[in-house]
Amino acid sequence: METASSFAERLRARFPEALVTVAEPRGEVTIDVAASAWLSAAQALRDEFGFEQCVDVSGVDYLGYGSDEWDVDVSSEGFSRGVQGRNVGRFKYGEAPSQQLPEPRGEGPMVTPERRFAAVAHLLSYQHNQRVRLRTFAENDDLPVVASLTPVWAGTNWFEREAFDLYGIVFESHPDLRRILTDYGFVGYPFRKDFPLIGNVEVRYDAEKKRVVYEPVSIDPRVGVPRVIRDDARYETAAGEAAQKAEVKK
Repeated sequence: METASSFAERLRARFPEALVTVAEPRGEVTIDVAASAWLSAAQALRDEFGFEQCVDVSGVDYLGYGSDEWDVDVSSEGFSRGVQGRNVGRFKYGEAPSQQLPEPRGEGPMVTPERRFAAVAHLLSYQHNQRVRLRTFAENDDLPVVASLTPVWAGTNWFEREAFDLYGIVFESHPDLRRILTDYGFVGYPFRKDFPLIGNVEVRYDAEKKRVVYEPVSIDPRVGVPRVIRDDARYETAAGEAAQKAEVKK
């Protein structure tokens, strides 16, 4: 079987404008292409590299990417600490996400990435026993549009409908781009990072009005404590505590 590095080199030679990376030690190969080359790259991967199947197409929202909800750096306390700010999942309807900043600022607006929305296709080659991840970023965050892959793999039809429904990514030339999971008339895209996890409205039956009414959601957002599997950080902890003590003595 061909190694990941050898496969990546072949991809770089075929797609000189693309960014090809290998995540070791798993050997996961990702090829990033421009939105204008998304469809043609998929076609070439199927016809020239033998990727007969597209296993999945998903959307990704990179708003807040790299901004943690929990501080998991070295600590003598032994526990993760929640950071300040209304990070993704911690804000209510009408609020904007924010993040923790170094003191004295404490809290500030969340930085918007240069390109926020991406479409990712996971491809499988049975004949070569290989997998590859194909990714592209939409050029416009206000209206993210990428080409539909249905002309290459017909089975991506419902995958793209799902990404449209949850992220609002428009797949150009899709034969039937309708919502697939949310209700008719649903407002917004629930997997976007600026969509409140608690939702926008709640529904109840009003006995006086004798009908179902919609009201602004009344519960507060909650963030669960993550399960962190730590490496053995005893030496780092000791070094961190020694540095803190030395700083105090100054």
